[in-house]
Amino acid sequence: MKKALLVGSFSLLALAPVHCALAQAGINTPAVKAIEKSSAAVGGTDERKSQDPTSETARRNATARRQSDAATASTTAPVTRPANGDPGSTNKAIATDDSALTAIYRVGVGDVLDIHLLNSDANRSTLYVVIEGGLIDFPIAGGPIPVEGLTTNEIQARLTAALKRLAVEDRAHVTVGVRQYASHTVIISGLLVSPGTKSLRREAVPLYVLLAEVQPSPDAARAAIMRAGQPTRVVDLTDAAGLNFFVRPGDVINLTSRPEEFYYIAGRIRYPGQKTFQPGITLIQAILAAGSLARDNVVELSREGSDGRLAATKFNLKAIKSGKIEDPKLRPGDRIEVLD
Repeated sequence: MKKALLVGSFSLLALAPVHCALAQAGINTPAVKAIEKSSAAVGGTDERKSQDPTSETARRNATARRQSDAATASTTAPVTRPANGDPGSTNKAIATDDSALTAIYRVGVGDVLDIHLLNSDANRSTLYVVIEGGLIDFPIAGGPIPVEGLTTNEIQARLTAALKRLAVEDRAHVTVGVRQYASHTVIISGLLVSPGTKSLRREAVPLYVLLAEVQPSPDAARAAIMRAGQPTRVVDLTDAAGLNFFVRPGDVINLTSRPEEFYYIAGRIRYPGQKTFQPGITLIQAILAAGSLARDNVVELSREGSDGRLAATKFNLKAIKSGKIEDPKLRPGDRIEVLD
């Protein structure tokens, strides 16, 4: 066996010069292929893998891509934080949509809760006042229970869990309601029958709901709503969309009469000059009230923009009367000129 191995080794050494010469000459013969095959068999597969730059580069690139993807994912992944920094509860999450606030009420200091233990033989008081610190004194559950900022359903769940934890009143079913609303208040004054401090029964209520309770005077035309950290909002009480404005706890509201406002008209009319503005008056109505001298005049309406500059628009009275275009409503300060 040793002799055969020695003979094979000498044969390979003898053929090596021939392989080099043929390779330099660019000749690919069966002998060359046999030499390459023999060399590969001697070298083994592990040596080929270690000398393969393509496979090594691919592995390095794949590893780099995986590391890059992991870094990108950790950088761009959204971070979710509990509302108001409370890691254990989302009860105090602040709703950004006021319309959603009209369906909930979060208990505050001064509110009176009505708490019943159904299926319980004990005869206990059912009314509990939320005291400073947002607590109610509920001895059967182990002492004061924090309830401020919670809805009645959330308070019910908290009390049930406390009773279950203490193995007290296992058969009792807890129900919670608000007997007296005191923590959510607004102040309203001005032209109304019932001014003063009013309690809200929701986190937000539409303005028209509050006005129905306070009964505005007939000459009340505007509501100025003041809210901390925000500019004063003025709502026209004849504007249906404005009456849907959501009032929040802490708002201060003042009902006032409408200040005297004017528009101005000139041109081919009998009674030019300054006219008292009435909400809802239209261009045709203003011209008829001023005594138009022609039926199909062109009218130029000038209106002040937000930048303080006048913008003029021409209207054909015949087109308005025939219904081809809408009869525009006037605004305070409008200038109307009836042309020939």
